[in-house]
Amino acid sequence: MGALQSSISRDAAWELLKKHNKDPFHLQHALTVEGVMKWFAADLGFGDEAEYWGIVGMLHDIDFEEYPAEHCLKAPELLRAGGVGENMIHAVCSHGWGIVAVDAKPEHEMEKVLFAADELTGLVWAAAIIRPSGSVKDMELKSLKKKFKTPAFAAGCSREVIERGAALLGWDMDKLLEKTILAMRSCEAAVQSGTAP
Repeated sequence: MGALQSSISRDAAWELLKKHNKDPFHLQHALTVEGVMKWFAADLGFGDEAEYWGIVGMLHDIDFEEYPAEHCLKAPELLRAGGVGENMIHAVCSHGWGIVAVDAKPEHEMEKVLFAADELTGLVWAAAIIRPSGSVKDMELKSLKKKFKTPAFAAGCSREVIERGAALLGWDMDKLLEKTILAMRSCEAAVQSGTAP
């Protein structure tokens, strides 16, 4: 099987996302997960699929702002209307596996990374903005682990989902946390400027 090819361009995906998402926080999260997914694609030997991984990351929460109670359930309809192919729709919906009522289990390495990294990017960003630098650039694993083990910190980021994601990948938590810090460093400047990573 060849590299995963996107049925939608990056620019078209961004316009589709903005059609259904207006909140700057949601758009920033989409750009963050896009950049993180592209970094992981290259890091894990799927560099020829980096754009595909990135678009899945960008679109993963397409239905969340308009339909929070139907997250991952309305996504297929919105994505099909935007010309997105079924393999990408499965990938987007798989990040809701075991969290909402979707049957799409993360199977491909890319889907497992999305499942693991989505929640974690929120935790890493929350830890970054309270640092003196306000950045991921100087964040260390030890510091992030401390925040991860503090349930009251970024309480909306499910530790259980992040741990399940690490297990899906067959990684220990240190590996997932460390790689996600590196991935977020790679795209931080582009995300903050609101551009493509």
